[in-house]
Amino acid sequence: MKPSLALGAAALLLALHQAALAQASCSSEGQPAPSGLLERFISADCEACWSDAHAALPRPGAVALDWILPGAQGDDAPLSAAARQDGLDRLQALGLAADPTAPLPPPLALRVARGPALGGYIGSSIALQTAAATTHGPLTAWLALVETIPAGADGTAVERNLVRNTLVLDWSAPGAHAEIRPLGVPEGAQAARLRVIGWVEDASARVVAVAQSVCADTDE
Repeated sequence: MKPSLALGAAALLLALHQAALAQASCSSEGQPAPSGLLERFISADCEACWSDAHAALPRPGAVALDWILPGAQGDDAPLSAAARQDGLDRLQALGLAADPTAPLPPPLALRVARGPALGGYIGSSIALQTAAATTHGPLTAWLALVETIPAGADGTAVERNLVRNTLVLDWSAPGAHAEIRPLGVPEGAQAARLRVIGWVEDASARVVAVAQSVCADTDE
């Protein structure tokens, strides 16, 4: 990377970090951790799947994620504008997960936060608030920028947390972990509906920590 580009990227990251700090209330701080994670996968070819009133719902206290996968129709698919390759990557990761070899360790405390949209990016952060122990084994952290679409809007009969961007981190080493990154906001996403959902999973794709940002009305 050229020095001028590197300086520009560093300046943008600093600005986004400062914005995220200034908007500290737009985080998981003080919020109950979701009790679980439900992931729904929809092909971009299947518009009826998006509007299905009988879509699987998360159990009380859990949170749902909605991934739209690239379809066979490519750019002509009805949901292609929201389709993401990382949805396929996520499906592959779930398929390659190892079988559990030990009981699930106690859950870890996780904090996530996001700042306001700036220059097509949103500052985001994810951090373990309790250090991972060797008993947790290799861990992977996921941070998803989601657009929360209420039931009855944009053709969906149920509330959706549509995945708009993701960050995947290797947290294999025991101890504390934290990351601050800018996440690009795709064209067409409504900034007022964006938030972050983060989770940490073991090698068997079992979730050991999950958190979601909640923004006060005055922060939107």
